[in-house]
Order: sequence, then C-alpha cells, then structure tokens
Amino acid sequence: MKNRMVGDLQISRVHELFLRVPTGDFFPDTTDADWAPHKDWLIAEKALNPEGTEIVLPVQSYVVRTSHHNILVDTCVGNDKNRPNREGWHLKTDDTYMQSLAAVGLKPEDIDYVMCTHLHHDHVGWNTKLVDGRWVPTFPNAKYLMSKKELDIFKAQEDPAASLSLIDSVLPVVESGQAELITSDYALDDEVWLEPTPGHTPDHFAVRFQSKGAGAVVGGDLMHCPVQCLHPEWRARPDFDPPLASDTRRKFMDTYAETDTLVCMMHFPLPSCGGFKPQEGGFKFTYDTQDW
Repeated sequence: MKNRMVGDLQISRVHELFLRVPTGDFFPDTTDADWAPHKDWLIAEKALNPEGTEIVLPVQSYVVRTSHHNILVDTCVGNDKNRPNREGWHLKTDDTYMQSLAAVGLKPEDIDYVMCTHLHHDHVGWNTKLVDGRWVPTFPNAKYLMSKKELDIFKAQEDPAASLSLIDSVLPVVESGQAELITSDYALDDEVWLEPTPGHTPDHFAVRFQSKGAGAVVGGDLMHCPVQCLHPEWRARPDFDPPLASDTRRKFMDTYAETDTLVCMMHFPLPSCGGFKPQEGGFKFTYDTQDW
C-alpha cells in the first residue's frame, strides 16, 4: 500500500471493511426523487452500489507520520465486539485491519497517538483488543486523545449501542491510564491540532496537519457521502444535532474549498481524499489524483 506525502508528513489509509446501507435508511429525510439527479455520478464514483439503492461506505483509519510522532486517526470496528445489530461486525475475528496496518509499515507498538474524532462504534473499535477475557488497549505505547465533553455526554446517554462501545472500546482505555481527555480545540504541536466540527456528535473534531506550508485535514464523520457536498442539509441518521451538523458541513467546505489542503474523509469512496470545488448550488468533491 502506497503513502501520500504532504510536506514532510506521510499519510496512509488503513482499511478494514465496506458498509452498505439503503439510501433512505442512512438519509431518512430523502426520497427516491431526491436521489434521482445524482445516481449516475454517485454510481460512477462508487459512492452507491451499481443499482443505486445503497450507500457504500469504506470503514478506515488514517495514519499520519509527522517529524515527531506516528498518529492514528480513528480505529474502525474492531474484533470480538458485541454488535448484534450489525451483521458482519458482530464478534468478527478477521485480521484485515492489522494486515492493513502492517502494509503501511507499522505495528501497534509504533503508534504514539490515537485520535478519536468521535466515539461512535465504527471509529473506536480497535482502541482495544480482547486478551484473556479482558479489554486492553491495542496500541500499548499510545496516548488516546478523546473529547472529555463527548465522553461525559455519551456516559450519560441511555443508548444501548453507545453503551456497548463505551464498555468495550472506550472505558478500558480510560481505566488503563492511556486516555488523554481534551477539548476539541486542542493542539499537540505546531504540526498537529484539532478543529471543532460538532453536530454529528456533541464534540466531534477534525484533525489538522501542517508541514512546510502544505496541509491536510482528516474530517472524521462530519460528512458521509459526496452528495452532501451539494446537499449539506441532508441529515444522516446518526447525526446528534442535525441543524448544527449541516452548518458545520457548510463551514468546513467554505474553509477548505479551492485550497491546497488535502481533505481526507473517512467514508467517501476510495481514495477518499481530495478537495472541494464550487459548483452551482454547492460544492463538488474532486478526488486526489496521486497514485496511493
């Protein structure tokens, strides 16, 4: 697997799986008529299945190697996790994720920081692994950065799905002493900082990288499908605060449109990275053309 250079930063994708969800299930306020003008180009980009009935979402992490650290942004689904409502995720035991990490030249011990853009189960799963019946941090030498505000809100929720991932993928990291509970405007150093992007979850953040005048941003789940570049008002079912999420999408695109910053999305079709160009009525996501 190849890597992408941004200044002196080396960026790699670590892929785990693909998720397919019916369009109306993921975007519950939309109709077939809403999708009709977009199906051809979304199918061509592989954002939809060939029939145009399902959204196709890569589930992946990004590794960014800076001059000081190896940083892993989000950790996908994980193994051995109790996810009874997710066929294919429930108690899975494959080695795809670890093989993907090895393919970019890294072992779990090499990771210095894990940055959790938010605490949904498909972004924290490999935070931990099951060892002798106990959940332990997968990355033994890493500090795990997560929002204190978001953790407090998730702990207070009565959402069974959120509770499962807290129990097996978040709280064991906190109890291990490897968690660093931060605010969503935290700066690690002059190359790495966070940008608040709330709405999808209460304190969701994007991760910004800069080196030698070149930049990249990992957007987490503030957008899920490139159709939202034209329709930022389309609510994804998991959005915590839909109006705020919509406003955040607009601000994010306004900030990064027609800049040299490489925009790295979690769930856009591969290669998942590129930039925003203005298009009548909104923006279009243009994919990175470098071979990686």
